[in-house]
Amino acid sequence: MATAKKGLKVIAALEAFKGVLSLLVGCGLHVLAGRNLQQLAESLVTHAHLNPASHLPSVFIQTVGDIPNHDVGLVAIGAFAYAAIRFIEAYGLWKAYLWTEWFALASGAIYLPFEIYELLVRTNVLTAVVLAVNIAVVWYMARILFTQKHEKALE
Repeated sequence: MATAKKGLKVIAALEAFKGVLSLLVGCGLHVLAGRNLQQLAESLVTHAHLNPASHLPSVFIQTVGDIPNHDVGLVAIGAFAYAAIRFIEAYGLWKAYLWTEWFALASGAIYLPFEIYELLVRTNVLTAVVLAVNIAVVWYMARILFTQKHEKALE
């Protein structure tokens, strides 16, 4: 059972990392809310010494310019909520609470069809790594939970 606790702590650290990333995104979006996003995107592209008229930078500028300012605030709120969920899950896994083990299994498994689809549509290394890590987490959580259930049944 000691190795199970180490594995849970690794997954808890991964969830906390995802929470930190989401928190940073939320803070960044909060700072950007109310600003002229297209002008900001144009400044970013020129600061990076990219040609704003070339394909990818122009797509970036156009896409950012199409985002309504009120949506940026909503996405920031969503990022903060997601971060809170990840931090709660990380804490629960670190403490080895049973309900967070089930939550980690479900929250990991729910993304699998989308990640498989993404891999089929846009095959790249990052997508494959994310899918592999998520499969490993789901497999590990299922193994832990069903091993615990089997051990309790034998008692």
